[in-house]
Amino acid sequence: MTRVTSRDAATGFGRFFLPGPTEVRPEILAAQARPMIGHRGTAIQELIARVEPGLQRVFGTARPVYISSSSATGLMEAAIRSCSRKRVLALVNGAFSERFRAIAESNGREVDAVEVPWGNGHPPELLEEALGRASYDAVTVVHSETSTGALNPVADLAQVVHGYEDTLLLVDSVTGVGGTRMEADRWRLDFVLTGSQKALALPPGLAFGVAQESALRRAETIPDRGTYFDILAFEAGLAKQQTPNTPAVSLLYALEAQLERIDKETITWRCERHREMAERVWHWVEAMADRGIGLSMLAPDGYRSPTVSCIRLPEGRTGPEITTKLRERGFTIAPGYGKLKDSTIRIGHMGDHTIQELDELLDQLEGALTE
Repeated sequence: MTRVTSRDAATGFGRFFLPGPTEVRPEILAAQARPMIGHRGTAIQELIARVEPGLQRVFGTARPVYISSSSATGLMEAAIRSCSRKRVLALVNGAFSERFRAIAESNGREVDAVEVPWGNGHPPELLEEALGRASYDAVTVVHSETSTGALNPVADLAQVVHGYEDTLLLVDSVTGVGGTRMEADRWRLDFVLTGSQKALALPPGLAFGVAQESALRRAETIPDRGTYFDILAFEAGLAKQQTPNTPAVSLLYALEAQLERIDKETITWRCERHREMAERVWHWVEAMADRGIGLSMLAPDGYRSPTVSCIRLPEGRTGPEITTKLRERGFTIAPGYGKLKDSTIRIGHMGDHTIQELDELLDQLEGALTE
């Protein structure tokens, strides 16, 4: 195995800490410059055959991993159109779980929501209570909520859903997959998806998804599931080592190169590195608070994502102000998202970043907060 340890001084890699898109290594960007190939010939079949095993290791699955030339929102819509018939229960704890609910509503589903304060996760007991009150075709949940830095206990939530035979669990793991443990098969996640531009540290433009047999059986019963995001079309395409629509070939070259890097590090160590970075941020926030600088984590202990941290600011400071000051120092983070824009900042400690790079960022962030 290979553990990434330091910033590439020649390229300046290691200063861009948005919670998506994340920084992409120069050699991964360069991989996109390879010549075009036909998207229905042997060359594309061989390319897809090469990337599938790496994707399966990242997702923790023996199932085919769908490759969609779209943002992750496209596969969120695929999940709704192919895996829900009429009634959806949405677990909402931030902006992107709210988006999942809105997608279900825009596709004509009846939607109820279990809402908790932004930053919190959903305890399994809350889901059990909701499923006991009414019948639903599907439950939507965001694994790692990018807007708040909250991590939902997806494995525990899946166990609850498994107790309801006609209900499927649809999981957005956009800032989860590649940065925290994912066991799509073992946890029996009916459908789980991610995007290329987060913990996988690829350019935006690809989405990946895994459907269990339960999702395929459900899709077969839904006649109006659409065309572009029909999961049965993805399934049929991969049976021939193809995508159902014209793929973003250049991005597939980048994917192949990045999966090779991930395999060298191993997905286990990659997740451990993300956990170490998250804990470094949490301890730094505590140390700053002990010094009288009023920082605190938005997500409570036990529900914190290892890929993105959302930090409450002291009175009188705003997210846009702090991110501007930090940018003047050569580093990029994000202000809060939506209604949290002014009161928080977000650090995306994911992808190919290291503890050393994060320490440099935190040193500069301390300066921006105290100047």
